[in-house]
Amino acid sequence: MQVINQKLTDTGAQLTGYLHQPDTNAHQTTLPAIIIVPGGSYTHIPVAQAESLAMAFAGHGYQAFYLEYTLLNDQQPLELAPVLDLGRAVSLLRQHAAEWHIDSQQIIPAGFSVGGHIVALYNDYWATSVATTLQTAPATLKPNNVLLGYPVISPLLGFPKDAATLATWSQTPTELAAEQHVNANNQPTFIWTTADDPIVPATNTLAYVNALATAQIPYELHVFKHGPHGLALANSQTAWKPDADQPHVAHWLTLALEWLADNR
Repeated sequence: MQVINQKLTDTGAQLTGYLHQPDTNAHQTTLPAIIIVPGGSYTHIPVAQAESLAMAFAGHGYQAFYLEYTLLNDQQPLELAPVLDLGRAVSLLRQHAAEWHIDSQQIIPAGFSVGGHIVALYNDYWATSVATTLQTAPATLKPNNVLLGYPVISPLLGFPKDAATLATWSQTPTELAAEQHVNANNQPTFIWTTADDPIVPATNTLAYVNALATAQIPYELHVFKHGPHGLALANSQTAWKPDADQPHVAHWLTLALEWLADNR
């Protein structure tokens, strides 16, 4: 396996990838790609968790990447800077698809917590404001499917908890309310959360799914009964406290893999 690191901006955004080398005896010489967009409240990147998520997908035949995006100590207000970083990452994968043995029609951003916020907004904006700002053709930026885990969807739905933090995110918070900007360009979305998430209310997930349903965008939703925030793989590998090892919730990965296979 080849490990690559690609700088995306001068402010520290970068992409790390774990690449399978082609099997000359295999029928398929290119692989789907997953871009893990981790959480961290826009203050830090939990690299160990991002690596674990990426390697889980790599173990199932994906060219796996994780994104380190613009944080609050890089820019305030943050606005759409992390969303643009994801656009740069998707574009980079398409530019290097042949070299990195990627199926350019199977590039999937997967966001968790505020990483889910980034991916949900990207799903809304890739063909419009992201393409315009990056001066890139929308086809180069298109996500083929989207995965969201316990996502923040809107800063107006319970996270962040205080007005001072919200002000560091945006001067126009409705622009960051992903459920308000779902449109015909949104791609099929797999989304999961836990009903009693104490940090990011499940109403975030439900608001986005309702918007997808209204716009007739294909989706699959799983709301698990119990689990703390930040579950990642929801197993002992990524459990940050005993209650974060949730075998039932851990089925999300198998469900997501099945959904992705069905949507190729």
